[in-house]
Amino acid sequence: MMTKTDLPSGPAPVTQRLLSLDALRGFDMFWIVGAEDLVHGLQKISTSGPIGVLTEQLRHKAWAGFHFEDLIFPLFVFIIGVSLVFSLTKILAQSGRRAALLRILRRSALLYLLGILYYGGFSTPFEKIRLLGVLQRLALCYLFASLLFCYFKPKALAGICAGLLLGYWALISFVPVPGHEAGNFAEGANLANYVDQQCLPLRKWDGDHDPEGLLSTLPAIASCLLGVFAGLLLKNTAVPDRKKAGYLVAAGLACLAVGWLWHLNFPVVKKIWTSSFVLVAGGYSYLLLAAFYQIIDVWKFQKWATPFVWIGVNPITIYFGGRFIDFEGLAKLFVGGSVNASCGRYGELVLAVTTLLFGLLFLRFLYQRKIFLRV
Repeated sequence: MMTKTDLPSGPAPVTQRLLSLDALRGFDMFWIVGAEDLVHGLQKISTSGPIGVLTEQLRHKAWAGFHFEDLIFPLFVFIIGVSLVFSLTKILAQSGRRAALLRILRRSALLYLLGILYYGGFSTPFEKIRLLGVLQRLALCYLFASLLFCYFKPKALAGICAGLLLGYWALISFVPVPGHEAGNFAEGANLANYVDQQCLPLRKWDGDHDPEGLLSTLPAIASCLLGVFAGLLLKNTAVPDRKKAGYLVAAGLACLAVGWLWHLNFPVVKKIWTSSFVLVAGGYSYLLLAAFYQIIDVWKFQKWATPFVWIGVNPITIYFGGRFIDFEGLAKLFVGGSVNASCGRYGELVLAVTTLLFGLLFLRFLYQRKIFLRV
């Protein structure tokens, strides 16, 4: 729904909205909505040297391994986990568990429906409907992580998170797929893909399986729980603010160490969301959150992050905005045609940057009028 609410203009206490969390969410969304066009623009300039390295990092790994682009989605899942700690704690304290559960179910259902609509909705033939996708996975992660948060204490949540990661590793490693031996992690030959082939109806993104498939939703919930642990730390008033970033860094380095060690036995693969991938992505997420929190909420260097805050408080708006507002067409009115041609090999990059700027101006307009689209 469209709402008008007040947003803190400076650093907020941990019982309120964290400006650093909004900025980190905006940073993440910036790459979701603009990375592809930036990559294409940069590729027109060069495919080697620093630009080549950058464009390589802005592409998903074909299968095993990890690039910066592979962090974008799990970082958002992680941020959902951080956010739900603050929102649900307030509701539980003020209105009780029943109100919290109703909110969880309503938000999850709306987000899932938005996911259906994003991939064509019900205007497409029935068999083309995609039941699982990015928004649907976000809805499911929010649903289950929130329910767990409402019913279990932190130690139990840690046990559940470990159980999800170890259980998924055991399933993929020791349950054989027909025609393949157990422990096969290759695309099309692993248990996660096989479960999609047999059990996931209608449209699947990769033919007969989906990168947001059924079985890989289990470790994705663990990604959200890693965010919950970060949220619990940031909300804990017994821990001095100046120490929180240090604890986040320690958690991030620990996750990275375990994740990359596990990679030797259970490869880091985003498309089936392996347990090692959860830890590697979670490790980088902890480090980014630590940096944003320390700089914005502790040191109070905030102005540089303002554009990210514009995006971060309206993530649904910018995600769907391109479906309803032709920002690229508007950009072409200013830097298209002969103007773009005069830029030579930089023309596509100029167009991509201008398109992003128009999107930012739109979000700035909404922010200044305190208009936020929220599920």
